[in-house]
Amino acid sequence: IKVTGKSGISQARTRLGSNPVKELHDAVIKPIAGRDTRGAWYRQWHLVTLDGSTMETADNRENEAAFGRPGASRGRSGYPQIRFASLVENGTHVLFGTQLAGYHTAEATLAKEVIPHLEAGMLCLADRYFFSFELWQKAQSTGADLLWRVRKNLLLPCFKRLPDCSYLSRIYASRQDRRTDTNGIDVRVIEYVLEGSGSGDIYRLLTTILNPEAAPAQELAALYCERWEIET
Repeated sequence: IKVTGKSGISQARTRLGSNPVKELHDAVIKPIAGRDTRGAWYRQWHLVTLDGSTMETADNRENEAAFGRPGASRGRSGYPQIRFASLVENGTHVLFGTQLAGYHTAEATLAKEVIPHLEAGMLCLADRYFFSFELWQKAQSTGADLLWRVRKNLLLPCFKRLPDCSYLSRIYASRQDRRTDTNGIDVRVIEYVLEGSGSGDIYRLLTTILNPEAAPAQELAALYCERWEIET
């Protein structure tokens, strides 16, 4: 019996390519939290975070050509870097639905391929740099609920003030849709300032959870702080 050596296995994996490995990853890597997993749930919702980051790769020509390098004020940066976007299961830090690309690819671009991994019963947190009408609509269509921060210059008229001081508004794909009030999506807006920060910055969160009794504004504002899961 001839036993395959390590080099033979490596060569076979090279011939196989990356697609089967990616398909295996997407099929196997799933959320694993149980109902008793600390930090994985908010009320009835399964908490996940949409986020992105970078990873350094070996400093060689192949990686530089494939992924690129970040800029540097002097000379060049130390290592080529991969950009990735992923969903993170809060409480376990399992990354699933991950998409990889070169350093200069925007996280929001990768997020388009990550979002289909959301499911009904999840509550997805995300930073303001991910928000667009297109991504919001795509994420909401999965059946998941959303809690995303948005920029302060986004036009969000108050249609109805709610008892917890949040309010109902509507987002649109274009200015024309806004003028004619067509194809809009109803959202709930939560605005707050972090006490003791000294900056006075106003945080604006959008959520698909329109009923304040199901998820009070104060609780959602506190919950948003858990978005930092991917950084650890």
